[in-house]
Amino acid sequence: MVVTVIGCKETKEAIEVKNSRSNILFLAVDDLRPEIGAYGSDIAVTPNLDKLAADGLLFNNAYCQEPICSPSRASLMTGARPETINVIENFTYFRDKNPDILTLPQHFWANGYETVSTGKIYHNTKFGDAKLSWSRKPAYDKMTIEKSKAPGGYALKENQEFSKKSTAEVIAKYGENAPRNGLGKGPAYEKADVPDSFYEDGYNAELAIATLKDMLEKNPDKPFFLGMGMKKPHLNWMAPKKYWDMYDASQIPLATQTEGPKDGAAMGLHPSFELRARYGIPKKGPIDDEMARTLKHAYLACVSYIDAQIGVMIDALEDAGVRDNTIIIVWSDHGWHLGDMGIWGKATNYEIGTRVPLMIWTPDMAKENRGKKTNALVELVDMYPTLCDLAGIQLPNHLEGQSFAPLLENPKMNWKSAVFTQFPTPALREWAANPLSQGMRETYFGPLIEEVEAKIKDQQKEKWDRDLFENRLMGYAMRTEQYRLIVWKDYTQPEKEPLFVELYDHKTDPKETVNVAKENPELVKKLLIQFNKGWKGNKATGTK
Repeated sequence: MVVTVIGCKETKEAIEVKNSRSNILFLAVDDLRPEIGAYGSDIAVTPNLDKLAADGLLFNNAYCQEPICSPSRASLMTGARPETINVIENFTYFRDKNPDILTLPQHFWANGYETVSTGKIYHNTKFGDAKLSWSRKPAYDKMTIEKSKAPGGYALKENQEFSKKSTAEVIAKYGENAPRNGLGKGPAYEKADVPDSFYEDGYNAELAIATLKDMLEKNPDKPFFLGMGMKKPHLNWMAPKKYWDMYDASQIPLATQTEGPKDGAAMGLHPSFELRARYGIPKKGPIDDEMARTLKHAYLACVSYIDAQIGVMIDALEDAGVRDNTIIIVWSDHGWHLGDMGIWGKATNYEIGTRVPLMIWTPDMAKENRGKKTNALVELVDMYPTLCDLAGIQLPNHLEGQSFAPLLENPKMNWKSAVFTQFPTPALREWAANPLSQGMRETYFGPLIEEVEAKIKDQQKEKWDRDLFENRLMGYAMRTEQYRLIVWKDYTQPEKEPLFVELYDHKTDPKETVNVAKENPELVKKLLIQFNKGWKGNKATGTK
């Protein structure tokens, strides 16, 4: 391993080693569960991701640290866990709580890399850490395509009007703060006969390609860390018509498990707030099969759309002659319920909300390991140390993940005994994971909140405390090879006993349909001991 010391006079040999370091193509996808052909999806059309997986290493059991955008991304980009960096909802900027923390691209920049990103890498532009993480801006000046400024991002006039109307209605009824609180959204989906670059992901892929060419032209010998973030399949599901046409709607399967887990935590699921805020979606009651199929069709169209953008980006590496010296890693920030357990959205501690696609390709992978899948338990927080190891960069001391670089050499080796995810009371939080606002209570979501609150009171009885359940209750999920344990605790008093425990046996119940904690007290006791050891006590042994 070679470490570049910034500020010291470098020898010729050190410069040559630095310049021979692998580039990094860091491909982020928003709200993508493992609905990919390479992960066994019978319906998803994802040829580019499938091709990458067939020549790289795919992780069957990769998990996010919190199934909501900002905490997940802040965690993996800083290499520390949500509670360590004090980011557990979408409205906290990690720099406000951790002004001096060293991010992944910042560390690469300090070690001689050009670092740049397009699209969604951090949660949003405001939280994008522009000055500290990125050594340069994207090559906007080289773009020949104009970025769309259509209202709401919609291509169709009627959808633009629906978006305006929906926003106006909630402002008239609930006040000026309603849109800020996530209300007044336009249609949930759109199919339009437009070029890929009309929507933001297509534009950002073209921008990433232009930036790649610009970097290679100006600094051909300097390694780069290029992040390209795809916003889809995040709502709203807008994709060009050709991607919708890849699917026969009548053949799209719907979720088969449409109820929450038997004896599961009443606070563990939410009323699909994020989807219901969209224009034309029922504000209460079930989503019928016809709408559910249309919504899943829209999601799948977006998955195929981002797959195409990843394909053109990888082709651009080939065309530029740098593919053979570039590590490619693809990840999603969390999973997504498509009617599974009866809900639509992210933000749960269950398998469907926390398991993510993760795959990596490196130039020097052993031929016998290409196209392999590993069942090792890994976490998104592990990407930071992994990429440092693969690039020959020393690891910062604050990291709370473990490099999975050894798995590229031996995908079957014994690895972590458990991985960890968390999310605060899904039922009584907004979809940004922030506590319920008064505005949410006063809108059409009021009855939904009252309904789910009644279920929690009925289940928890004397344990019910409004302040606790709305503001301080955290669900902590531990996933082992066989089990998912969810421990509900007051996160301000971690030493106290759990209020409620869920246990799911993936050997007999992979869809987590029945909480078997009550029937297995000794097993719960044993798993709680393992849980209390935390991530440090469940690391793979015999490696750094």
